[in-house]
Amino acid sequence: MSLLTREELRRELKSGRLAPLYLLYGPEEYLRERAARAIADLALADSPVREFNEARFDLAADDAQQAIAAAQELPMLGGRRVVFMTNFARLREADEAALSRYVVHPVESSVVIFVADDIDKRKRLSKLLLERCIAVEFATLNDEELIQWARTRLKELKTLVDDRTLHHIIGLVGPNVRRLAMELEKLATAALPEGQITMELVEALTDRSREPSNFELADHLVRRDRRRALSTLHRLLADGVEPVMLLGLVASSYHRLALAKELMARGAPTAEVFRVVALPFSKREEFLATARRTDARALAQALERIAAADLAIKTSQATPQLQLEMLVYELTA
Repeated sequence: MSLLTREELRRELKSGRLAPLYLLYGPEEYLRERAARAIADLALADSPVREFNEARFDLAADDAQQAIAAAQELPMLGGRRVVFMTNFARLREADEAALSRYVVHPVESSVVIFVADDIDKRKRLSKLLLERCIAVEFATLNDEELIQWARTRLKELKTLVDDRTLHHIIGLVGPNVRRLAMELEKLATAALPEGQITMELVEALTDRSREPSNFELADHLVRRDRRRALSTLHRLLADGVEPVMLLGLVASSYHRLALAKELMARGAPTAEVFRVVALPFSKREEFLATARRTDARALAQALERIAAADLAIKTSQATPQLQLEMLVYELTA
């Protein structure tokens, strides 16, 4: 049939259009599961006995012939049937042939949803599914896509957040949408009754999936360990961290070090430092050691240079990676 984007699929379902065959594949399982559920909800909206018209088959464990028979059954009390099929990549030859025949001639009163983490496009069945199904790929979202998704979700939650705080959330959580959804819901609840997520709430409540590598990079920079800083930078970029997001994370680390340095200079107790600078307990000793050996003036200069690099990237004065590498060289000089 056709390959749709996630947004195109959403519009198709919103208009009430359904196809007899869907192929949802890719590593972003949370959005993939939501899409599969949206298709099933639309297909079964008029079913008086939904539980009898929905079936799931793992073809690595279940009988493929039984799955095909379920798809061929007429729905109970009218409406449609929905059949989910997973792990269809390694079927026996006879089962693959039978499934292929169904895909070529599907039953119009059934909606069959094939779901996979990935598909081998060289295989005959995969080619057939891509040709005959409404196919939607659920690739891992980059940081800009995560931001767009998060804004939409927060609108649904009737919760406000400024751009800087939202970028910080994405930077800390990383590319897992399921984890991001959980963090946003947690923060939205904590933001009640005002309905405004603040940086303080984020620092206090957000799990930091990306922060270990980010703190490692900042620590290498503070130590002026150029080789390790460049190695960590390249690893983060290879993992898909957006340069502007990465700069924000590094700036956040330097900003926390500067705050801690100022508090320590005033004689503030450790408990007061970590009331202002929220960190996991396991990271606190390492953080204090880094703050003690760092010069306050050097921290201020580093923050100015990070801000300049951020502006340069946003105004396209040089490629983002080159700007980041120049920043590493300057901060480790």
